[in-house]
Amino acid sequence: MSNKPDTINEETTAANSVELVDERSLKEKIYIIRGVQVMLDFELAEIYGYTTGKMNERVKDNAERFEGEEFRFQLTKDEYNNLKSEKRISSWGGRRTLPYAFTEQGIYMLMTILKGDLAVKQSRKLVRMFKYLKDYVNDNPALIVNQQLLSISAQTADNTLAIKRIEERMVSHDDLSDFVKLFDKGIQNEEILILDGQPFKADVAYQKIYKSAKKSIIVIDDYIGVKTLHHLVHAKPGVKLTIISDNKLKILKLSDYNDFLKEHPTRRVDFIRSKDRTHDRYIVIDNDTVGMKIYHCGASSKDAGKRITTITRLSDVNEHKEMIASLLSNKKLILS
Repeated sequence: MSNKPDTINEETTAANSVELVDERSLKEKIYIIRGVQVMLDFELAEIYGYTTGKMNERVKDNAERFEGEEFRFQLTKDEYNNLKSEKRISSWGGRRTLPYAFTEQGIYMLMTILKGDLAVKQSRKLVRMFKYLKDYVNDNPALIVNQQLLSISAQTADNTLAIKRIEERMVSHDDLSDFVKLFDKGIQNEEILILDGQPFKADVAYQKIYKSAKKSIIVIDDYIGVKTLHHLVHAKPGVKLTIISDNKLKILKLSDYNDFLKEHPTRRVDFIRSKDRTHDRYIVIDNDTVGMKIYHCGASSKDAGKRITTITRLSDVNEHKEMIASLLSNKKLILS
């Protein structure tokens, strides 16, 4: 099995001799198939420092962006053989499947999903090349000898504005700086939690929320565990702690809570049944006060650190007050 990396980052670029594309090499990699200008997946992958398989995986993961042959299509065997007979291409890397052809629009879309400094530099080269070809066709109308080239001219003209929009949307290293800082500190991506659009280590995010409480904390979550309790330790002394849950799967045991109380005797928690009335998870800070805050949680706190998830503060707490009051009136949850 090959040890070739799936992608080549800026630090390994020199070692792997990935060169920035130039005008001549780009021209050699642009073909006219089915009446449109295209580039082939394995040559695009080489330009971007990806393996062909990895690049096509990224495309598959973003399939909604490439729907329709105006973005990407797979060559037929005859189309591939024609290119070989013209000696335009000699190999497709020993793959068992026919190459995919990316149209100009498809390449612009590809630019939005391939990340890193190398991708940005190569994308700018591709943008300039397509603009050059468009201008060349427009400035030399005598060279347009058939309807296929006319369609190429029209298609590239339609994409002039798209070039600017996609350049603005391209992700650079600076755009990911907050995440990079976390990775540089040795934090694995599974530990990250997005709180109001900002990345935090998962446990730190919960601590930040709970430390803000002055009067009370209510956790609404049908799936609770020991980690749910230990996050609450970071609340200020005297803050009332309540968990509303049906404790589905019986993950949190009475013995777990008793052990928690032995370690933190002043952190008593009231448990109330949700009576199967909640699906989403919420954290309510300082319920029924002027400073009341409600957070919607993408995953249970018991799973913090296992998956990337998001917590978002809700802008309108009033529409949730009745629901919270109703849940607080339910019977106590008895741990077993």
